[in-house]
Amino acid sequence: MTDLRDLYQEVILDHNRKPRNFGVLEPCTHDAHGHNPLCGDDYHVYLVVDSDTVKDVSFDGAGCAISKAAASMMTSRVKGKSVDEARELVEEFRLMMASQESEEQSEHLGHLRVFKGVAQLPNRIKCAVLPWHTLSAALGGAEGASTEGEHDVWENS
Repeated sequence: MTDLRDLYQEVILDHNRKPRNFGVLEPCTHDAHGHNPLCGDDYHVYLVVDSDTVKDVSFDGAGCAISKAAASMMTSRVKGKSVDEARELVEEFRLMMASQESEEQSEHLGHLRVFKGVAQLPNRIKCAVLPWHTLSAALGGAEGASTEGEHDVWENS
């Protein structure tokens, strides 16, 4: 178990050190800003959606290793997916972080399962969820996202 935990930590640290899809994406068709005022994580997610497909995606901002790795892995995973598939991944990730996902959903998440260990650390869950919440806001056309002070599907995460 320690070897698996070490591998998960290494994946998160790698994406923190060398984030994929990092930077402002201009022009973009959808975007949203997400902020966690309690810890200072602050990200902007940019999307290029064409014919209901996420053609390109990036993120910009700053935060802890967990939030940056979550944003990096999220952008890699949703690029090329349909909007519906991206929304499905958002929901599956949320369920995983709430320890409510099915085995099929867990398998579907693939490498994103590295964050399952974070779900055991209640004070860090919102770090992993913020980029996903921001993606959800961008997909829905909302202007901003926050993991604090809202009573929505993320509040239980």
